[in-house]
Amino acid sequence: MASSSTRRPSWWTVAPVLAVAALGLTACSNSQESSDVKGTNPSVFTSAPAPGGATKAEGGEATPKDAASVTLKDASGAGVGTATIAKAGNHLEITVEAHGLKPGFHGLHFHSVGKCEANSTPPAGGAPGDFLSAGGHLQVGEANAHPSSGDLTSLEVLKDGTAKLVTTTDAVTLDELKGKALIIHNGADNFGNIPSRYAPAPDQETLSTGDAGARIACGVVS
Repeated sequence: MASSSTRRPSWWTVAPVLAVAALGLTACSNSQESSDVKGTNPSVFTSAPAPGGATKAEGGEATPKDAASVTLKDASGAGVGTATIAKAGNHLEITVEAHGLKPGFHGLHFHSVGKCEANSTPPAGGAPGDFLSAGGHLQVGEANAHPSSGDLTSLEVLKDGTAKLVTTTDAVTLDELKGKALIIHNGADNFGNIPSRYAPAPDQETLSTGDAGARIACGVVS
């Protein structure tokens, strides 16, 4: 009988192919069932976060020493806004949101005493008024430096009574602000900036308060 020209594959030739096929079946059966519905096949697990997913910053969430908050209330005790203060490199970033205020610019300052008492007298004595218990503007370092360490960008209130301000300062540290008061004033703050052509010099009250008027909201930094 003539020998056939077709050779049967040997075991050593078939074995690698069978091994690859078995490996593929094992991978597909790893608790993940495929689907014929478009877009529903399970994704391959990796240690990387899903696209668009939130990731925690190294070290987790910011600790209390890296941020502080303020609840602002008016003289009746009603809440009129909030503020957050956070470290951002070598300075602080301050975000203030408020509502129910008179449209226009309002002076915004950190004050030296963390007491928000309506109809109170100043620490040094004098006639009572709302939130006078918070003392004067916060001053760190040289006592007569101007502007004061606690001076901030003015808060502009829209026609609907709401306001949002994001500003920065490197005149104070977060530790120096904790336990102090943040105050919104009734009027605009001129920061004592009175050009000499209008007057020889701003008086002490203008230098101290910016002529921002009454204190209409107050909150303690915590």
